[in-house]
Amino acid sequence: MQTPHHSPADEAFMREALALAAQAIGLSEPNPRVGCVITDSAGRVLGRGFTQEAGGPHAEVMALRDAAALGHDVQGATAYVTLEPCSHHGRTPPCCDALIAARLGRVVAAAQDPNPLVAGNGSARLRAAGISVTTGLLADASRELNIGFFSRMLRKRPWVRLKTAISLDGRTALENGRSQWITGEPARIDGHAFRKRAGAILTGVGTVLEDDPRLDVRLVDTPRQPLRVIVDSRLETPPAARMLQPPGPVLLYAAGHDKTREDALKARGAEIAFAPGPSGKVDLPSMLADLAQRGVNELHVEAGHKLSGSFVREGLVDELLVYQAPKLLGLGQGLASFGPIDDLADALALRFVSVERLGDDLRLVARPPGREHF
Repeated sequence: MQTPHHSPADEAFMREALALAAQAIGLSEPNPRVGCVITDSAGRVLGRGFTQEAGGPHAEVMALRDAAALGHDVQGATAYVTLEPCSHHGRTPPCCDALIAARLGRVVAAAQDPNPLVAGNGSARLRAAGISVTTGLLADASRELNIGFFSRMLRKRPWVRLKTAISLDGRTALENGRSQWITGEPARIDGHAFRKRAGAILTGVGTVLEDDPRLDVRLVDTPRQPLRVIVDSRLETPPAARMLQPPGPVLLYAAGHDKTREDALKARGAEIAFAPGPSGKVDLPSMLADLAQRGVNELHVEAGHKLSGSFVREGLVDELLVYQAPKLLGLGQGLASFGPIDDLADALALRFVSVERLGDDLRLVARPPGREHF
């Protein structure tokens, strides 16, 4: 298929729409982050919008409302949308119907919606109504912004991001377990920005027992707190654990029942789900499938070396988010315990997606080659 021609102005407006879509991070979950810019034939912006909280208006409706509030007529206008307008009735009516009713002349969509309920149907309905539709402009950027949504729609599991802070010699904690703080404040703030992206933040019961973390979003502003998840095969989480305190919901995954412990944890507001595996531990793939059904797009894992090693060993890590400090800790705990492997050729191969300096530290983002191609 021939790639449709898009002008420099088209690209500029789509980049503006992508910037709007980024404002939906931490707001629109489980819906995708979408931005919309509506322009007239002279290139004047008539309206802007981005997707609101679940059940609220989508980007296209927000842009149409913005144009109406400014007194602009959008008949014959062009809408730049970072994801194909939806065509199904969910919590809100189809966005393609709103665009058709507004009598737009053209829609430029960055990427096709991977939701099977849409998947080209939105574009088809717009074309059937006489509206010109093109897709593919900055599609990779749109997909990257919504990597978790694409993962949940196409793989039926969240995008798993494993976050850790390490020293220059690869230690995540001292031999006695102390780890606060390896990195500086800029790295910690950035880590909370990634927490904000997530539909759920996960750790293991070992970390709960050793560090008693809150595992919420505190260092950046957020309109919502992600779901907090504890992998706790034997329900050893203390009812007084800080993760069971507000803000936000808490979900524990266990491998077996213990009514006394279940009742104590439920009394603290925790929900308990069961995903037993053959080894008496939580089955991680089953857990991921369940989290997807709960609408989790991105799963942010901050766990100890044992649980992190299990995610790596089972091939479940899609992305490593590593903050590295210019320190040497000597003896201590590593990033992930798995293996042993007998040959370097058997090592988990990764490719760097980005490397950025944050204060005195580095932020490294790495993925297994081709992992995002699904």
